[in-house]
Amino acid sequence: MVGVRRTGRVVGVVVAAALCGGAVAGCGAGAGPGAGSGSGAAGAVVRTSPVAGRLADLPARVDGAKIVVGDPAAPRTAQVLVDPRCGYCAKFEGAGGEVLLELAAQGKVKVEYLLASFLDGGGASGSVRAVNALRASVEAGKFAEYQAAVFASQPKGRFTDGHLLAIAAAVPGLRGEAFDRAVAEQTYKGWVGEAEEAFEATGARGTPMVRVDGRPVGAKDGAMFDAAAFAKALKDVGIGGAAV
Repeated sequence: MVGVRRTGRVVGVVVAAALCGGAVAGCGAGAGPGAGSGSGAAGAVVRTSPVAGRLADLPARVDGAKIVVGDPAAPRTAQVLVDPRCGYCAKFEGAGGEVLLELAAQGKVKVEYLLASFLDGGGASGSVRAVNALRASVEAGKFAEYQAAVFASQPKGRFTDGHLLAIAAAVPGLRGEAFDRAVAEQTYKGWVGEAEEAFEATGARGTPMVRVDGRPVGAKDGAMFDAAAFAKALKDVGIGGAAV
């Protein structure tokens, strides 16, 4: 069963599809299993990514409503659609997401992030706060490290400012007056709205999603949730090695 996301202000479901014998899962708009929908206090742990050291010098820049990671001259581009509260996005970021960032660090691909916040339906603000903090991390030159840490530290409930700052403290050089103020005052809330609108404009029905040349990669068979399988899926479209 594939959940339907209605554009505008949306009602959501968990996306779960059985295709080609493999279960594919993701988050539609709204709270649900794997979406992260509690009070924000539970499960507020801080973890860093195992590839954090290789992400420290990975450049990131804002391009309209997107954040682009990697060398602008990289030969290929992958677009990643994620919502910080989506549990399946956290699973992707801990597997396929790390593969993409490592390839970006090698100059083989640049990664365009569209950061959605549709899981905040019903007056919640955890995704908005997280995307705002992620946007602020670009100014400090720490987006790749912080983005990986945010998903690795995804709480059972909603992100809070305190949790986002605690995660930032685990990223060397990120915490400071400007970043802390941007988190507390939601300096980039307007940009967060633009990013959500850009996500909706793609027509995607949920997250996570990776697109190369406009086509999904690793979703049909769930390869995006397994590092080795996703690396092969990328090779099949000519990223990271010769196409198979």
